[in-house]
Amino acid sequence: MTLHDIIHVLLINWKTILKLTFGVSLVVFIYLLLISPVTYDAQVTILPPTEKDQISGLGSLLSGGEVTDFLTGKFAPGNSQLFVEILKSRTAAEYVVKKHNLKEFFNSENDYEATKELQKSLNLDLNKEGIITLSVNVSTHLIPLIFSNKDSVKNLSASLSNSYVEALDKINREKVSYRAKRAREYIEHQIEQTKIELDSAEIRLMEFQKTNKTISLSEQLTSAIESAAKLKAEIINTEIEIGLLEPNLRADNKVLLSLKSKLNELQKEYKKFDIDSDDYLVAFSNVPELGMDLAKLVRAVKIKNEVYLLLQQQYYREKIQENRDVPTIDILDEAIPPRKQTSPRLIYSTVVSGIFILFFVSMIFVIKERKISIFNIKKSDK
Repeated sequence: MTLHDIIHVLLINWKTILKLTFGVSLVVFIYLLLISPVTYDAQVTILPPTEKDQISGLGSLLSGGEVTDFLTGKFAPGNSQLFVEILKSRTAAEYVVKKHNLKEFFNSENDYEATKELQKSLNLDLNKEGIITLSVNVSTHLIPLIFSNKDSVKNLSASLSNSYVEALDKINREKVSYRAKRAREYIEHQIEQTKIELDSAEIRLMEFQKTNKTISLSEQLTSAIESAAKLKAEIINTEIEIGLLEPNLRADNKVLLSLKSKLNELQKEYKKFDIDSDDYLVAFSNVPELGMDLAKLVRAVKIKNEVYLLLQQQYYREKIQENRDVPTIDILDEAIPPRKQTSPRLIYSTVVSGIFILFFVSMIFVIKERKISIFNIKKSDK
């Protein structure tokens, strides 16, 4: 069948084709207008984590943060991609289901089934700036003019979107608090141990000074001891960090490897205090024996004191973080009841359906005419 034949068939039957197309399109329009469920969604926009949401300290390393972030206090407890994954989780959906008792709304047998239905209705979008757009599709029943209240559905849509943000904030705060608690408990144990060692070192120094009243240290040696003490305190602090992380991370983790590399460099630097070196004013090996004993005792006290002070700072930082009860999520635009429905798109859907119906009806006529032509040809051949 040629193109000329197809056009000829369409021109002969154009009135019938248009009547059928209009009639079916009218049925589709009425269905969408009066029968089809109406869907609404209210969007909420979430900003990415900012500096005010960030934490520092040993607890931050438990989430796999970089060592440089740990040292500068610039580690964020979560990022936008992590937020998206939390929002997709069953835990977040369960929070929303229980808050709004959605088991009845979805006609589900239990909360688990309602959670699965809610997750299907969740819409998430993450742009390149890290801003998250969230919405939840909420649909009416069939014949919404009779069996549903559109205003209540609109309000529910906004409430569900805002509740998802509450769930994200709750989960994120629990996550941050848990890491801080683990770090605080570990540091607390280290503080107790360091305090015992500090008390012991102070007692030994006091007894030595009582026995050797005339012994004193030069200003140069005191300065070297203080430098060595600070360096040793940093070594011990790094060892504590490694001790906190090793049970939780793989041996090839980049954070753990960076800390071990840092520890090696600090230990190399510290060894220079025990040999003759032009890098320091005084080398410990040149000090008289009695003075050396005093220097070692003084250094031990200063090291333990430095470590104790560092641990105290970390302890209170993690304790504050553990008990902090402030929002961790910044909302750019809160969800409000939508004015327009998301679906069905009445005019668009009707036009698209009309085009499809026009094509379908036209093909029926063309195929029908082709069959008739083939039948006539076979009949004439006989």
